[in-house]
Amino acid sequence: MALSKEERKELLALFADLRVADVRDGMDWLMQHHQGSMTPDIRPLWRTRAVGIARTARYLPYKGTIPTMTPEEYTQWSGWYYNNVCTYPWIDAIEEGDFCVIDQSGVNAGLMGSNNTMDGVLKGAVGYVSNGGVRDTDEIILQKIPFWSKMVSQGMVQGRLQFDAYDIPVVVGGVLVHPGDIVVADGDGVIVVPQAIAKEVSIYAHQELRNDKISRRKKYEALGLELDETVLLNE
Repeated sequence: MALSKEERKELLALFADLRVADVRDGMDWLMQHHQGSMTPDIRPLWRTRAVGIARTARYLPYKGTIPTMTPEEYTQWSGWYYNNVCTYPWIDAIEEGDFCVIDQSGVNAGLMGSNNTMDGVLKGAVGYVSNGGVRDTDEIILQKIPFWSKMVSQGMVQGRLQFDAYDIPVVVGGVLVHPGDIVVADGDGVIVVPQAIAKEVSIYAHQELRNDKISRRKKYEALGLELDETVLLNE
């Protein structure tokens, strides 16, 4: 179901301060124990967190052949490939608060890198997750772009990937993701909450987060630790 701007803001606000662990608990409270959590091989490039609304895209292994070319011919072919085979139309569709979920068919290629990840951020993307590879990772970390992936890759997309579709259901990290689902990611990985149960999940996720903060604050005080945002209630 397509969301209005107001509905998007409301959902994002409900999950803004929740950790992946809290959301996992919220899902469990609704008997969704084996749903939503991406497989542990989907890992962050760097320790960060992001919360957004799923914007999906799918790429397939390249089905054509790579012709024999001179380096000069390859330069021309490479440009043609980007414009006709491995295109990125979903980037133009990104809205503020989108979390880009990319089914890359497990291909070891750098579909996203230090340059085009910024294109998405400029459009309003809050993070990316892919079941394939990402490259230019030192620069992506330097640019502080949240990114979770199955692997780090060296190769470009030419001869490796071709665009298939966007704004469709995709499977990433063993999870079926629909456009408009809620995506929460941090150092514990990535979890996806179906839009239909997102509000209810958030209730129990906040319940567990509150209980955790209260308990941990007492231990902070007993240990003489300086209080931080992870133990302070937003009240």
